[in-house]
Amino acid sequence: MGEKIVIQYISKNYGSEQVLDKVSFSVFNGEFLSILGPSGCGKTTLLRILIGILEPDTGKILKDGTDITHAHPSTRGMGIVFQNYALFQNMTVLGNVEYALRVKKSTREKARETAVEIIGLVGLSDHFKKKPSQLSGGEQQRVALARTLAMAPDIILLDEPMSALDIATRLQLRDELKDIQKKFKTTMVYVTHDQEEAFAMSDRIMIMDAGKMQQIDSPENIIDNPANDYVADFVVKNLKLKLQSLKKYL
Repeated sequence: MGEKIVIQYISKNYGSEQVLDKVSFSVFNGEFLSILGPSGCGKTTLLRILIGILEPDTGKILKDGTDITHAHPSTRGMGIVFQNYALFQNMTVLGNVEYALRVKKSTREKARETAVEIIGLVGLSDHFKKKPSQLSGGEQQRVALARTLAMAPDIILLDEPMSALDIATRLQLRDELKDIQKKFKTTMVYVTHDQEEAFAMSDRIMIMDAGKMQQIDSPENIIDNPANDYVADFVVKNLKLKLQSLKKYL
C-alpha cells in the first residue's frame, strides 16, 4: 500500500491566530483515514488546503509523488462532500449528479449513463426525479456522495458529512460509505469530531488539537497506546464513558 498523499509541515495563520502548526502526515492508497478533533482544532482548514480552496502559509502537499501545493482544485483529482450537501435545489437527483459530469468535456457524452449507474450504487434508483426538498437528510447526503463519485476522483474528502443527521441514519450511512469505498477502491479522508464514528469506520485515525497532530495510528493502537494525556482524555476516556453508560442495557 503506497502513499497517495504526503503532507509536509503545513501551517496556516488567520491574522495572529495560528490554525495549523507544521502538520505532517501521509495517507495511503485505498485507505480510510479519519481526522478527529474538537471544533476549532484546524481539521476543516486542513481539508480545504488539501482540496485547494485555501493556500497554506508554509509546507507542501505531494500526491502520487507530484507537488500539488499550489495546483488548481480541478487538477488535483480530489472530490469533496460537505456537511450541508451543497445540492442544486431546482434540479432532480439525476440532474444534480449529471450536472457534475456535463461540466467536464471528457465525461459529457456518457453523463446520463454514468449518473444513472452511480445513483443506483448509492441506493437511490427510486428517486431519480425527486428534488432535494423531497428527500430525507440521509438521501440528500447520498446524492452529494453520488455526485462526487461520478467524477471518479482518486481521493474523496468528507467534511463532517453526517453531523446533521439523526443517529439511525448515521449508522446506516456509515456501513454504506464503507461498502462504497471498497467497491470503488477510493482513498477517503474523513473529518469528524465524533470519536465513535471515527473508530467505527477508519483504517487509521489522526487526532488533532489546537492546530497540531497529536497522534496518527490504527484505532487499536490508539486505544492501547495513547500518545499523550490529551489523546487519553479526548478519545479513550470518552469512548469508555460511552460504553459504561450503555452497560446497563447490554
